[in-house]
Amino acid sequence: MAPNTFDILLFIARPGAGKSEITSFLKHISSEDREARFHVGEVHEIDDFTMLWAWFEEDSILTEMGYPRLHTKEDQHFISDHFWNVLIKRLCLEYSKKLNDDPAFHDNCTTILEFSRGAQHGGYREAFKHLTKEVVDRLAIMYVKVSWEESRRKNRIRFNPNRPHSVLEHALADDKMETLYKGDDWESLSSKNGEFITIRERQVPYVVFENEDDVTTTGGKQLAERLESTLERLWDLYQA
Repeated sequence: MAPNTFDILLFIARPGAGKSEITSFLKHISSEDREARFHVGEVHEIDDFTMLWAWFEEDSILTEMGYPRLHTKEDQHFISDHFWNVLIKRLCLEYSKKLNDDPAFHDNCTTILEFSRGAQHGGYREAFKHLTKEVVDRLAIMYVKVSWEESRRKNRIRFNPNRPHSVLEHALADDKMETLYKGDDWESLSSKNGEFITIRERQVPYVVFENEDDVTTTGGKQLAERLESTLERLWDLYQA
């Protein structure tokens, strides 16, 4: 771990909550500010949406070729719920490959992992079971908190039909949003301890970034100040 930066940050939230906007903000500020104010090095981003979208594309190609789909049904729901956990394993695998290629890359880089999980497919409780020890040992978590109504609103307005593959501009249909993400188990999962969550018998620090007022869309000073204070609290826990 670099002296003043996180090794791995996990941003979790409902879709549209602002986690990708926060990552984008961190990627586009100076390295000096990013380290001094947010304890983040050069950003190495791993988002499971890009993996999920690749599965959609592959299944569409297979259908066109007359072969069975591998991951999803025609309506783009998974053939089996275990694929949600495969995505978690893939996130960890991508991180492991990066660390294997460059064991010292955390001297300059912070890995930011991103995913959303609704209660309908096991929630965060189930997802965390599939994080590897290699990831958990270096992990700190930030949950971006918005209501279901705000998540649905942001999901609608961010959609760009010309870029459905984009991390920042994709969206889900309302009925799929409600089925998959209206239920959220974060509060029940984190209710026992206001600072740490136990994953693989390790106490992993976490904080909650309040975003019901949507500071992530407007960005600027308000986002920077709130993110700075939130990550400063997380950094104190991370060092402890």
